[in-house]
Order: sequence, then structure tokens, then C-alpha cells
Amino acid sequence: MLDHYRMFAKYNRWANRRLYQAAGMLSDAQYRKDMGAFFGSLHRTLNHILAADRIWMKRFTGTGEAPSTLDAILFDDLATLSTARTAEDERILGWIGGLSEADLGGHFTYTPVTNPLSVTQRLAPVLAHFFNHQTHHRGQCHMILTGLGQPSLGLDLVYFLRTPEGEDCAK
Repeated sequence: MLDHYRMFAKYNRWANRRLYQAAGMLSDAQYRKDMGAFFGSLHRTLNHILAADRIWMKRFTGTGEAPSTLDAILFDDLATLSTARTAEDERILGWIGGLSEADLGGHFTYTPVTNPLSVTQRLAPVLAHFFNHQTHHRGQCHMILTGLGQPSLGLDLVYFLRTPEGEDCAK
């Protein structure tokens, strides 16, 4: 399972790079336009993904900044948000790289942002949620981009596995 999660951490970085590159092709008005996604605009959705990642990483590691709401606007401009996204992706890769199989089977306790009751769960299934959540909202970003007339963005895991960065994960 550890190799599986390391693959997802690498995929996450790859997909985010592609997504932010596509976002950079938009005008500021397009970037901020409410397109009917759960968080409305690409701007708000990208901020949500980073906010959620920071919340989870603070839960996992006990360190780092984490907002108190899921709709926090951490950065108001794409350039600063992109820099923070890159740093968070590297943080995720480093943390995942330091886990052991025993860690995956262990339990941890956290308090959800939306319901202040402590929850204790095994780490491995929560990591599956962590990476699935990112993919879910990147799909919404894809919808926003295509709704704005941008080309379809290939973010499928299998595309990543065919890249030099993903080849070692596919063996």
C-alpha cells in the first residue's frame, strides 16, 4: 500500500502542475467567474483544495498552517496560490515518503472542521480519502475550464503513469 500512496502523491503533484498551468491561461475575470461548481469559481475551488490539504496535513503531522473553514481564501492571486500549492505538494510527497507500512495500519484521532467531535480512524483509508478528495475537486476544476471554453485537460491517472515521472510507479 505504501507504493500506492507514494504514487498518488506524485500523481497529485503532476495533476496540480497541469491544472495550474491551464488556470494561468485564463483572464482574471474568467479565473474568478462563478461557473456553478460547489465552490463557484476556479479561484475558490483551487483555494478549497489547498485549504483542505493543509487541514489534513496538520492533522496527519501536527505541524503547519491550517485554516478553520473549508471555504477559506488562502491566497487572492493565482501566482501566490500556485507557489503555495507547489510547496504543499512537496510537503505531501516528503511526508508520504517517510511513512512505513506500520504507519498505514495505525490509527489517529482528529476533529472535523464541520463537526467538532473527535474521530479515530486507521490512517490508510483516510489517505485514500485525502487523495480522492483532491481528484474530486480537480474534476470540478476541469468542468470550470471546459465551461470557459478551454481545451479538455487530461488528468487521468493512466496519463500520469505514461510520463517519465510516473513510469517508475507503473512498474
